[in-house]
Amino acid sequence: MTKSDALAEQIIRLLETRLIDPLEILLDGDAGVGQVRERLHRRALDWATVIVHGSRPEAVHTIARLIATLHTDAHAFAPPVEWWRTPLGQAVVRRIGHPFAQSVSYATAGAMLGITRQGVHDLIRRGRLPRHPDGGVPVSAVQQRLLETESGQDEENQ
Repeated sequence: MTKSDALAEQIIRLLETRLIDPLEILLDGDAGVGQVRERLHRRALDWATVIVHGSRPEAVHTIARLIATLHTDAHAFAPPVEWWRTPLGQAVVRRIGHPFAQSVSYATAGAMLGITRQGVHDLIRRGRLPRHPDGGVPVSAVQQRLLETESGQDEENQ
């Protein structure tokens, strides 16, 4: 399964839970809900492709629209630490970092990087990851490390 496929599946699950299921309840089985469901499923595949393979501006725009739709209050966007390990969480951190935070806790940074909180602490102690002045880890540093590791530039430092 490709990154785009896994991401599309997660987006579809979120849309079903947060948009389609409530519409189905409100509209009491209206046939139009099925049409909306089919259209959203097709669009989810397009959105996933744009997020993973599109230009950065396209990806950021798509992510922003999804987050604004699925998390209607910007202050409510505080996903649990494990969310950052999901396909959408990984896509978000790779393409934009964190939508509303400049730094994150060691636990969140670990989830973003696919390592433990202790692993983040060790990277900081060894000077491989900076500590944010206000505590935690700068999101930009987490994002940079992910992208470097992905491209093979930092394999010896893992």
